[in-house]
Amino acid sequence: MSAPLTHSYNLARLGNAGDEVRIEADAAQRAAIAAVAGILSLGRFAATVALTTSSPSRFLLVCRLEADVVQACVVTLEPVPARIVRDFTRELHFVGTGHRLPKDADLDLAVSDEDEPEEIESLHYDLAGPLVEEFLLALDPYPRCPGVEFDAARHADAPPESPFAVLKSLKSSK
Repeated sequence: MSAPLTHSYNLARLGNAGDEVRIEADAAQRAAIAAVAGILSLGRFAATVALTTSSPSRFLLVCRLEADVVQACVVTLEPVPARIVRDFTRELHFVGTGHRLPKDADLDLAVSDEDEPEEIESLHYDLAGPLVEEFLLALDPYPRCPGVEFDAARHADAPPESPFAVLKSLKSSK
């Protein structure tokens, strides 16, 4: 399956002044993102990515994502509109293709206080990838219409049926 949105950028052409890229998904791309996300619709998906270089092999992306989504209420299945505005950064470190650890190398899996930069093997980077990832993370996992709460219906006059009673009824039906 191909990515619902792509925007390739050649980091090799990034100068000392940096660059700013505006990305806005068209109707077909928004429909593809909505399908991947499992939402009813995506009315707007726009982002601004400011790119800077901190060394010949390190790059910083400062992103602002704005999206208008419609999800289904988890209780009533009615449409729930929402606006997502998310600011995030990504640091990239170009390692090329020859700087991988050997497969048998001991890895230190200790958690550090700092986020490690994302290692990339090509200077042709898809700016839309992190945008779609952050969008998916920003979605409400349990959208609800205003004022709607989940209330499991229980019958006060009938006690819950015992699992053993169900088994007994199966045995007597033979």
